[in-house]
Amino acid sequence: MTPRPASGGSAAACRTCGPANEHARLCAPRRAGRQSPTAEPPGNPVNPEELLAFAGRNQLLVLALVGLTLALIYTEIARLFRGYKVLRPGELAPLVNQENALVVDLRPIADFDKGHIAGAKNVQMSQFDPENRQLAPAKKLPVVLVCKTGQTAGGAASRLKKAGFERIYVLDGGITGWQQADLPLSRGRR
Repeated sequence: MTPRPASGGSAAACRTCGPANEHARLCAPRRAGRQSPTAEPPGNPVNPEELLAFAGRNQLLVLALVGLTLALIYTEIARLFRGYKVLRPGELAPLVNQENALVVDLRPIADFDKGHIAGAKNVQMSQFDPENRQLAPAKKLPVVLVCKTGQTAGGAASRLKKAGFERIYVLDGGITGWQQADLPLSRGRR
């Protein structure tokens, strides 16, 4: 524990303000209920000179902040223009029941047979074609793409958008997200 200087000031350092000669000027008036003559009033904004000085001393930190900010802006803009919407598992049932959405499961047939969303059609990703006989009639209907985790379906959604499909959705989290939401699966082929 660093000793505090006496009121007359000693050679020991203060934990708050540093050297003893600074203690008399900075800490002692605060303890007596007065503000230090050099202390800024609370709530004052940081001035631009201080920000520039901080940026000059912490260039890597500032570069990381700028990089993360640009990455965030890019991903948000890309999300707006990707051509499909992400659908949470709880939003799928009303879309199917009220708007007759077509649910397309892109997983391999063995995974589809182990469990799939009721009413889903299996179209394997390796054979995925927007002009597929199961998909072509649904250009005006909502189409919900489902894969294992929600990552693969994005590529298929982009292909559907290019083929003229109007309402495309990707199930958030895929079949894994569906199971984590504790929603039912159907077994076998359909």
